[in-house]
Amino acid sequence: MDYLLALAATGVIMGIIYALMAMGLTLIFSILNVINFAHGEFYMLGGYFSYFLLTLFTGLNPFVAVFLSGLLVSVIGLIFEFFFLRPMHLGRIERPPEYAVLITFGLSFFLQNLALAVFGPYPHRPTSFFSGAVDLGVVRVSTDRLTASVLSLILLGLLLLLINKTWIGKALQAVSQNKDAAAVVGINPLRMNTIAFSLGVGLAAIAGALLAPSFSIMPDVGAVPSIRSYVIIVLGGMGSIPGSILGGVLIGLVESLGAGYFPDPSRGLTYKTSFGLIIFALVLLFRPRGFFGRKER
Repeated sequence: MDYLLALAATGVIMGIIYALMAMGLTLIFSILNVINFAHGEFYMLGGYFSYFLLTLFTGLNPFVAVFLSGLLVSVIGLIFEFFFLRPMHLGRIERPPEYAVLITFGLSFFLQNLALAVFGPYPHRPTSFFSGAVDLGVVRVSTDRLTASVLSLILLGLLLLLINKTWIGKALQAVSQNKDAAAVVGINPLRMNTIAFSLGVGLAAIAGALLAPSFSIMPDVGAVPSIRSYVIIVLGGMGSIPGSILGGVLIGLVESLGAGYFPDPSRGLTYKTSFGLIIFALVLLFRPRGFFGRKER
């Protein structure tokens, strides 16, 4: 029982962090109706920015570096959305769905190769938030992972408050449901697109900066987290914010329990990602719209 509880605690801690990154992807899809295939690269940029901010400004608090990284990546996302995605919503692109796939894939390749050229292929690890580990009774967790999960949980709560209790959040919900109706009542859909995209990539960057002290940063580090994010948003229901949180925790639990109870422990970690994909396939078979997905005609 202690072993089971230890695995479950580890899975929940990692699942909360997964949910933070998936939340950004969900926000972008629900507002812009675009799947951002460069989402993992924004995660990677967040980790690199955090590392170099702490390297260049000695004495800078690691928590400040995390949120500065998110802010810098949000600005990059804002510029990209304005110049490359906004023309699609202005009707200047003949085939918007294909254009969105190609432009975000292109951005992904560009950012990966740019990071490889600028930072090199070697791993970088920023300063830890705190040293040592914390004893939770059934499991000892590194302070870096626990800190990352607590901050992720706080950010998820703040995002839910933003979405449900503020004018901007209600405007985002209106645009996600019907852009034309939102425009009739005075909401600018283009402005909401920009806010959603910059906020979504900023959340991915913060997730990358939070996990960088635990897993290091390399140019291709965003590949696995982005795959997890796609799985999570499908599990929760495309565009569902509560579904992203539930899906993230579920994937964290499944991966932790699957790796822990795999007959060959040396291979369990290798197959860790595949356990989440098995759940993904089962949900697609028996509930294709996910846990909180909406029916559409």
